This record gives sequence, structure tokens and C-alpha cells, in this order.
Amino acid sequence: MAAVHEKQSLDAVDAGPRTSPALYSPDLAPTKKEGRKWGAYSVFTLWGNDVHSLGNYAFAIGLFALGMSVWSILAAFVIASVLLFLLLTLSGYMGSKTGVPFPVMSRISFGIKGAQIPAIVRGVVAIAWFGIQTYLASSVLGALAKVLFPGLRSLDENSFLGLSTLGWATFLTLWVVQVVIVSYGMELIRKYMEFAAPTILITMTALAIWMFVRAGGSIAISTGHAPSGFGMWRQIFESAALWVVIYGTFVLNFCDFTRSAKSNRSIVRGNLIGIPVNMLYFAVIVVVLSGAQFKLDGKVITGPEDIVRSIPNTYLMAAASLAFITLTIAVNLMANFVAPIYALVNLFPRKLNFRRAGIVSASIGLVILPWNLYDNPTVVNYFLGGLGALLGPIFGVVMADYWMVRRTKVNVPDLYTDERDGEYFYQRGFNLRAIGAFVPAAAVAVVVALVPAFKSMSGFSWFIGAALSAVIYLIAADRKKQTLDVDGEAIAVAAA
Repeated sequence: MAAVHEKQSLDAVDAGPRTSPALYSPDLAPTKKEGRKWGAYSVFTLWGNDVHSLGNYAFAIGLFALGMSVWSILAAFVIASVLLFLLLTLSGYMGSKTGVPFPVMSRISFGIKGAQIPAIVRGVVAIAWFGIQTYLASSVLGALAKVLFPGLRSLDENSFLGLSTLGWATFLTLWVVQVVIVSYGMELIRKYMEFAAPTILITMTALAIWMFVRAGGSIAISTGHAPSGFGMWRQIFESAALWVVIYGTFVLNFCDFTRSAKSNRSIVRGNLIGIPVNMLYFAVIVVVLSGAQFKLDGKVITGPEDIVRSIPNTYLMAAASLAFITLTIAVNLMANFVAPIYALVNLFPRKLNFRRAGIVSASIGLVILPWNLYDNPTVVNYFLGGLGALLGPIFGVVMADYWMVRRTKVNVPDLYTDERDGEYFYQRGFNLRAIGAFVPAAAVAVVVALVPAFKSMSGFSWFIGAALSAVIYLIAADRKKQTLDVDGEAIAVAAA
């Protein structure tokens, strides 16, 4: 067996005699040193875009609508940002050290064939949300088009497969834009995010200042029925947990991006500014927007787009809307496009490369008619919610194996071989200990997330699943070690 670990994991693994075409392609190979162009600013722009997505604003403003005070919301985001900084930094180190994408990283713990399980789960969730986010952005574009060109209103009065002519035009426009960007690979995605992040930060800062001035230089601290005591702290921790769950997808495949990081220092610096600092700044904008609007008319907005529509100047309103569309594309590219691309390349490395997999992924996101999914609460809550609950147990297995069992030592060349003596061949390509830890933990996580009887614990389903799978995996790994130790002693005695 090859005994190549940390040093070689930073270099490219070229196809050799042990390399299987079913496991290797240039897109799946470790990133070469000259391809590591992601510095601290590049990592920061991931969060500069993703944290400020429209969906996240809707979630955070919803906390204010539920009665949480400004200070409770800020406390929840402080707690969540600390947890996410730790989780994402640990996850990011894995990508930086090995240089491999998430489907290949999963081979370490699940086996060369078993890795398809976490990759497919992550990919299916991402494809569905890619279509939904594109639809939401197209709705903003359609509304903007009708304001700027009133004659287009007639194109919004019919329906074909659930969308009007205008709806199809705006959806396909944004769909094509994203496919074109992805077709040029990760480098153009990085450049687009570096452009989009300051755009949305400037826009949201300006919008918050404008609302603060409109409200007379002060805001409402709460809607008037904020809980106190134990109820307040329970709400704070549950909100923090839900915020972490939102990033359960990103925590899992952060290595897709950090495999191109210049160093671990770049990851830490980018995460430090992008997560605790940026998330707290996001929370401040949220409380200013929602508190100012509530002070003005006693109403709670559903998202910043509600405020954008009230901007009296048409051109400024258009500029803000375009900024939101730019943001949504950036979020979609990194959160919902990259993961399924690597999952598809991992499934069909001989036939698909990054560009072709992007087209296939986008096509699936189109043919599922995502607007019908979004308009069906059952699908969103149970199907996508159930799949999302599986991500915690996957994370628990991967992290326990990499950090606690292997102590970060990875035989990178053996990630690409299907020979029986390969370190990650296990039992016919499947690590039964990993699957045995994942299945019961996943069942518990799904039940906690979806069954009404566990509603009070549903916000913690990701943590419960991750912790349970990690514990089961560590127990199984320890038993194997004890068995090997006993067998080793028996052989030594027999030899003596």
C-alpha cells in the first residue's frame, strides 16, 4: 500500500497505474499549487454574498416578527457565528490540505463507492434550491421589468406550466447567465463573487441608513411582545441553531472552495471577517430595517425587497433590485451549483467535466419546474427539509473520521484507486462502519426535524444528527482498533 500522506496531498495526483478511470478526472484531482488563487478576500466574499442573501434576510426578519427583541437577535447571531466559524474553519482545513472536492473527500470515510451517498444527497438538495433561487430572482427581475416597461404587463397575464410568458423570459435569462458563468469554471465564479460582495454590502448599508433617517434616527426595539427569562434564552439558542442549520450544506462541502485556498491562514482570515464580523453586521442591518419599518407604520416587512419597492426614485429602486439579482446569482453559484457539478462529475468522470456537469445540473433544475416546488409547502418542508436533515449525520461521520480517527493523515493517491489493497476500498468500496453510523443518526434527525411531536427540538435536528453519527462512528472505530490489537497480539504470540 502506498504510504504517501500530507506532503503529497498538496500536489496534484496524476493518473498512474493504480488510478481508476472510474474515480479520476482532472476536475476531481487535487488542486495544484499554481491553481490555489483563493486568498483571504476570496474566502470573505463567499460570506459577503451568502450571508446577505434574500432568504437569510427573510429568516432573520422573521425573528423580529416572532417577537424577539433587537438584543436577542444580536445575541443569537453572535452565538451562531462563533459556532459557524469553528465548523467552517475545521471543514475548510480539510480542503486546503488535500486539495480535493467534497465527493472525493467523502471517499476517506465512506469508501470509494460509498462516497456517492453523501455526494448525491448534497447534490439533490442543491439542484432543487438552484431552481428555486433562480425562480425567486426572476420574480424580482420580472417586477422590475414591469416598472420600467409597463407595456410588458400584458405578458404576465397568461400561464404555461405554471409561469407566464414574462416569467419564462426572466427565468431563462437568469438561467443562461448562470450557465455561462459556470461554464468558465471556478476561477470566473471567484471573480464574480468578488464583484458581487461589495455591491450588495454597499446597497444594504445605504438602504439601512435611508430607513434609519426616515424613522427619525431611532428604531423599535421589538414588536412589543418579546419573551423574557428562560423563554427568551430558549428562543435565542433555537434561533442560533436554525441559523447554523441554514449553513449545513455549506459546512459540508466548503472544501469545494478551500481546495483552491492559498493557505490555512487565508481560510482563517477570510472566515474571521466573513463570519463573526460580517454576520454581526448583517444582524445590525436586519434590526435597523425591521425596527425602522415597524416604527414607521407598525408593520413587519417580510424582506428587504419590500422596502426596495417603496423607494420613491425609480432609478434608485431599479439599481437596488439589480443588486439583489446580482446577489442571488452569486449565492446560487456557490451554494447550489458547485456541489451538484462535482457530484455529477464524481458519478460520471469519464463522460462529464465541470462545464458539461454544470449544463446537466442546470437542466435538471429547469425541468423540475422549481416554481411548483416552491409553491408546494409539503415538498419544501418534507422532501427538501428531510433531505436537509441528512446533512448533519454526514458531517458528523466525515469530521469524526478525518479529525479524530485519522488525525488528518490522508493517503491521497489511494482516493483514486479501486484496487483491493487501496486504503479506502473497505468492503467492496463501502465503509460499513460509516454507513452504520449514518443510517440510525439520519433516521433520528429526520424524525426530530419533521414529526410534529418533536417540534420543540426540530431546530436542533442538525446538531443531534451530527453528534449521534460521530459518536456511533467513533465507537465502531474504537472496536475495530481493539480487534486489530487483539489479532496483532495473537499473531505475535503464535510467531513466538
